[in-house]
This record gives sequence, C-alpha cells and structure tokens, in this order.
Amino acid sequence: MQHRLCLLIALCVAIGTVATTLPAAEGRPPNVVIFLVDDMGVMDTSVPFLTDAAGQPKRYPLNDYYRTPNMERLAARGIRFNNFCAMSVCSPTRLSILTGQNAARHRTTNWINPETNNRGPQGPPEWNWQGLKSADVTLARLLRANGYRTIHVGKGHFGARETEGAEPRNLGFEVNIAGAAFGAPASYHGRANYGNAGGAVKKAAPHAVPHLEKYHGTETFLTDALTIEANAQVSAAVKEGRPFFLNFAHYAVHAPFNSDPRYAPHYVDSGKPPPAQAFATLIEGMDKSLGDLLDHLESLGVAENTLIFFLGDNGTDAPLGHEHAVACAAPLRGKKGSHYEGGMRVPFIAAWSKANASNPSQQRLPIPAGAIQSQQSAVFDLFPTILALTGTTVPAMHTVDGSRLDTLLSGRRDPGREEAFLMHYPHAPHRSDYFTAYRHGAWKVIYHYIPSAASENAHYQLYNLVDDPFEQQNLAVSHPDDLRRMMQGLVTSLEQHNAVYPVGKDGRTPLRPRVP
Repeated sequence: MQHRLCLLIALCVAIGTVATTLPAAEGRPPNVVIFLVDDMGVMDTSVPFLTDAAGQPKRYPLNDYYRTPNMERLAARGIRFNNFCAMSVCSPTRLSILTGQNAARHRTTNWINPETNNRGPQGPPEWNWQGLKSADVTLARLLRANGYRTIHVGKGHFGARETEGAEPRNLGFEVNIAGAAFGAPASYHGRANYGNAGGAVKKAAPHAVPHLEKYHGTETFLTDALTIEANAQVSAAVKEGRPFFLNFAHYAVHAPFNSDPRYAPHYVDSGKPPPAQAFATLIEGMDKSLGDLLDHLESLGVAENTLIFFLGDNGTDAPLGHEHAVACAAPLRGKKGSHYEGGMRVPFIAAWSKANASNPSQQRLPIPAGAIQSQQSAVFDLFPTILALTGTTVPAMHTVDGSRLDTLLSGRRDPGREEAFLMHYPHAPHRSDYFTAYRHGAWKVIYHYIPSAASENAHYQLYNLVDDPFEQQNLAVSHPDDLRRMMQGLVTSLEQHNAVYPVGKDGRTPLRPRVP
C-alpha cells in the first residue's frame, strides 16, 4: 500500500492533479484487458457485426469464410458494437487509446515510419512523427499510479526509433514484451527467429521482434509466443495480489501474411488466393489466442473480475480486392487507409470474462450477454471508460475527446451522446491521400484537400449512411444544403481539435478545407 501511495503522489506532483484509488470497501479493483488486433476490420470474423433493418445480426459471405469461435464465445458473454470507429491506420489509433484524444489533437495522424519522417510530399510539417513522450499522460501511467501492474505485450508502434515512445516502459508500462518502434513483424515464424539473427538467420531484419529469444528456432508461431508471455505476466500479477492492466496488442493480422500451417487446411478449398488464405490463418490463430487467454483467466480465478475490450486498430487489410471497392470488407466499401467505412470501422466487443452479477465491479458496470449496440462510438472512448471504472482521476490539464461508454455497454442508447466522429489524414501516399472524414448522425462527408481519381476528381463526397450504408451514392452535388452543413461541422471539429493541415507546394501554406 505504501508503494502504491508513493507512486500516486509522484504522479500527482508530475502532472499537477490529485488522483484517487478505489476504496477498499468496493471490493477488489477490476482487471482490464485491451485485446487489440492489428489490421482487423469489422468483417474479418465469423461474428456478424452488421445488422438488418430490425437491428438483428446479419451474416454476409465473409462471416462464413473466417473462423473465430472464441470471438463468438466472447460476444455471447457481452456486447458487440457494430458502429465502432478507429483511425484509418494504426499508430493514430494506438495513441488515441492511450491518451483518450482524437488523432487530430495528438497529431500523430499517420502510421509512424520508424526511420524516416513520413509526412508525405505535402503533409503537415508540424505533425507528431515522434509519437508519445515520457511526459505525456497515458492510460498506462495513470493506472500504474493507481496500483495496477501495467503490462504491454506485442506491437507498440507508439514512436519512431530512438525516441522515447519507441519503448513502452517510458509510457507507463511496467512490463514490455515485444513492443518496439515498428508495426510489422519481420516474420511470424519461430524457426526464423521472428527476424532476429541466429542459427540459419545470418542477419537481423529491421523489424525483428524483440524479447522472444526463448522461442527462437522453434515452431512457435509469433501469436502463440505472445500469448504464452501475456498469460505468464497475468499470473505474476495475480500472484502479487495486484490488479492488472494488460495491453495485449497482437502483431497479427498485419502483413507479412505468413500462413500459420496449423490452420492452412481450413482454407485450401475456399477459392480465395493464397495471400487471402494466409490472412485467414492469422485471424484464426489470433482467435485461438483469445480463447487461451479466457481459459487462463478462469484457471486463475480472476475471470469474474476481468473486463475485456476486444477491437481492431483500423479497417481490414485483407488481400481480397481493390482498396476503394466493395471487396475485402464486403458489403462495406474500402479497406485500411481508405476514406470509406471499410477503412475505419472495426470490431469491438466488451465483456466480463465470466459473468457474475454479485461481483462488485460487474455491478458498477453491468454488461448484458449477447447484446448488440448500434450507437456510434470510437477508440478514444476507452480511456475515460477504463479510468472511471477503476476509480482513476484524469488530470485536469489533460484534454479528453472520448466519452464514457457506460450507458452503451449496458445495451441502452445514450441520448446525451453526440454521434460524431472525425478522421483526419493529412498525408500521402496511402490508399487515400490528404483527406478528412466527418460523421455526424446519419451523414458522412469526406473532404479531399487535393482531388484525385480516388475522390471522383472533386473535393467533396457526401453519403447518408442510413439510406446508403455501403457508400454507393455520392450526394455532394444533389444535396448542397446537407453538404454545407456537414462541411461546417467538419471545419469546426478540426478547429476544436487544433488540427494541422496539408500544405501547398511551397511547403508552408496550409490547405484548409473550404465550405461550399
């Protein structure tokens, strides 16, 4: 207890606020797991997230292609969100989870190239390429000050190489296993040492996954190695009698699409190309990891007091079709990096690992079994939700863009919640370049700073997602009043977030969005 208070006091001095711990009378503090899957979109699963007109789950062909029985198991225990948004690429989402801020505010608006500033030819010079810093307020740092064992396992990608953010332990994590500056693993194969030198591997790859030497030269797939390590860290926390926060961030299902041989036979007769079959094996291996974690929590006797948030970090990267077509996220349009819904809609499931209505933590945050929530929400909402549940105070000087999910997690609508989402990508090159997307209610507008064929050679695209959920009919010309209203909202939101913009060819003049 004395150690816990010392940590808390040190944090308060550093950030100028007063934090609080959970009162002992409320029972044991809940454990929290963020199970984050890289490049997994809302359709990369056998769990149907999309719904029909009556609000019931509706299956599509991709739901019958993928095998995710443990996601089905988790969804049956809790609630899934079918309108949950992330940034269109990975690093922005990862920083948003840890800070509770929209990427437009923290300004890491692109994935972080570990070696080179990748703002793009006309990207904003002021964007936050270096990522998080040791002085930044993070979810992990606040929870650690509140007595939690904070564990990071898997992909980091919070900062460029040789910066503070490259090491998760600089960001409030007590433990870091396998987290580094890069986002894609050199290899998923233990026999290839995950890209590290040794044995038959003569030279280390730039993206060699660290800290897993015990598995080098073995047949242990990377996803399994990370799962073994995560479970061991959970066991250590339980043995110490400490609540834990586990940020379990899989490298899967990011490229390279190394096929997991255990699951390859399931897809050989699918008619899909080999890369898409390999992608499906990565999905299935990730799902096994989820099941192993659920089993481990139950074996330790902490499942009833452990809340799991399962989500992807951006839209799908499944190699199944053109990035702007209805293909790899069908029936949604687009994929990772694009301005369409397939680029920013991700699976999200929240559940207590094991239901027990008498558990004090579950009484504070009851989650119905097998429920579906359709109200829009986003990745930065996790930050205030987790802090509130754990009795951890947000520093007064830290701006939080997210809103608590408590009402939505109960299965009800939250009438006081603004259903708006800003996705700002002032960079190139990617699947879509130099754009801002803004959702508000039924409507979505995309502003293209530099029109191209991908934007129909226009600045504006406008969709009504209730009437046209798959973004097939651009209403920018036929609905000028709605376009003007949505663009005004987009401009206001960017200004409120103190966003940075692409620049003209002079490299200095900001290209600000224009209201028609």
